[in-house]
Amino acid sequence: MPTTTTQGVTVTVTTNYLPDYSSPSQEHYVFAYRIDIRNDSEYTVKLLRRHWFISDANSTVREVEGEGVVGRQPVLEPGESHQYMSGCNLKSGVGKMQGTYLMERLVNGEHFQVNIPEFTLMVPYRMN
Repeated sequence: MPTTTTQGVTVTVTTNYLPDYSSPSQEHYVFAYRIDIRNDSEYTVKLLRRHWFISDANSTVREVEGEGVVGRQPVLEPGESHQYMSGCNLKSGVGKMQGTYLMERLVNGEHFQVNIPEFTLMVPYRMN
């Protein structure tokens, strides 16, 4: 599981290929990913925005940016975690994602970036 910590905020990612929603004959591969965000800092933080880069093995790169995650802007007290599920589709069956969250320390309104670790999206039969 890819994991990274930035300024006391730890992000861990797990992924799954969803064959029931995919159609390889039409170059449509669907993946789900679970993100676990843990606040190990001494300050309460709020997730404001997300910024993703989604790379497909066919050399296309998509950029996704917006408020919060799956319609929420979670507030995390020290020691708290927030988990969410989301997904993406690829045309090649192999790709990767990485990005950042824009966070705010509520004590002083300071904004900072938290890195999301790069993770691979791969159809299981391509691993051999």
